[in-house]
Amino acid sequence: MQTTDKSAVDSQLFRQYQPGFGLPGAYYHDADVYAAEMERIWRPGWLFAGHTCEVAEPGDYFTFFMDTDPIVVIRDDERQVRAFHNVCTHRGTMLFQQREGRVGRAVVCPYHQWTFARHGDLLACRGMHEGVNKSELGLRPVAVETVAGMIFVSLANSPSDFAPAREVFASAGPHNFEGAKVAKALEYEIRANWKIVWENNRECYHCDANHPQYVKANFDTADAEQDSPEKRQAIAEVVAQHEARWAAAGVAVTHTKGGLARFPDPDNDIWFSASRTVQVDGYESESMDGRRVAPLLGKFTDPDVGVLRMRALPNFWNHTSCDHSVTTRLLPAGQRMTRARVIWLVDRQAREGADYQLEKLLPFWQLTSEQDWHLCEMVQRGVDSTAYSPGPLSKLWEYNVQAFIDWYLSKMSAI
Repeated sequence: MQTTDKSAVDSQLFRQYQPGFGLPGAYYHDADVYAAEMERIWRPGWLFAGHTCEVAEPGDYFTFFMDTDPIVVIRDDERQVRAFHNVCTHRGTMLFQQREGRVGRAVVCPYHQWTFARHGDLLACRGMHEGVNKSELGLRPVAVETVAGMIFVSLANSPSDFAPAREVFASAGPHNFEGAKVAKALEYEIRANWKIVWENNRECYHCDANHPQYVKANFDTADAEQDSPEKRQAIAEVVAQHEARWAAAGVAVTHTKGGLARFPDPDNDIWFSASRTVQVDGYESESMDGRRVAPLLGKFTDPDVGVLRMRALPNFWNHTSCDHSVTTRLLPAGQRMTRARVIWLVDRQAREGADYQLEKLLPFWQLTSEQDWHLCEMVQRGVDSTAYSPGPLSKLWEYNVQAFIDWYLSKMSAI
């Protein structure tokens, strides 16, 4: 693993930062800063990898890169979800070449045909001398946790306790991601640093001007009336209309105000959260017209369950309506590149063309995502400029950007 001199990076990190303002430009393109982020945030942390329905049967797998580290997630013969470094323990060849697929009872290295079980043990290493200890040459495991149909991995040797996040993300249980399927997944290469993508996600200051379909459906917009008594009353009335019906469905309104839920909490190192919020009156789903675009997802018989929103630093957010779920996974790919995978889930029994149409399922979040990626790329081009100097953050609309920066700096300065 590449190592970065801590004192040199910390000196650069803290020398120019002014609280209440954005980060200096070097944070978004300096190679040493990026290398330090991989060591202090990405490899030690819990990362969203995918959904369990993507590896529904033994032998099913998917792969991804975390920076330079190729990772594979696979379901083994005992139906356990496992993750490994996608690296042969002989000469380092990548074992799984495709983004997803199904492998037979054994995994065979394409270089020298070393053979591994689906649970990672080395089964055969033809041509090697006697005395090679196969028990020491199995695939190198990656820590895995699953919760409510979601898979998280950590590249740390001793990962942090996942139990608090498990408790929070269990709120997705009623939507039954385990019984879902991927209706569509879109891959993006965003020409922007991963922090720019997160900073964009953490505020809706930009929403009125840039997300016309989103602001019609949701209260967390940045219009000038956001904190007016009239707006608060309108939200309170919608919440009151739905609380009793939600309780009957076993869920509750947990975000009852306009504006984005506050996240993260740098003071308590809270890197995960979930909240359920109402939509604008008349909307049942996050779709272009507010109507359902697929059969109900999970145990629900009433579509009136609002939108469950989940998020986890550094790479995951999700919006789940009554009928479908949309997950975004981020992965760093250099100082000025972030890979995003946006995944739409629907009920496993739903039939494309009969029960749902992609042209109705996709646009709401496809448009919102692509609008954001364009904005992020414009920001990256601007912060690369020698003329860039951070401006002040809005205390009214960018409180979560400040919280993200505080969380980020706390992680980068931790020993």
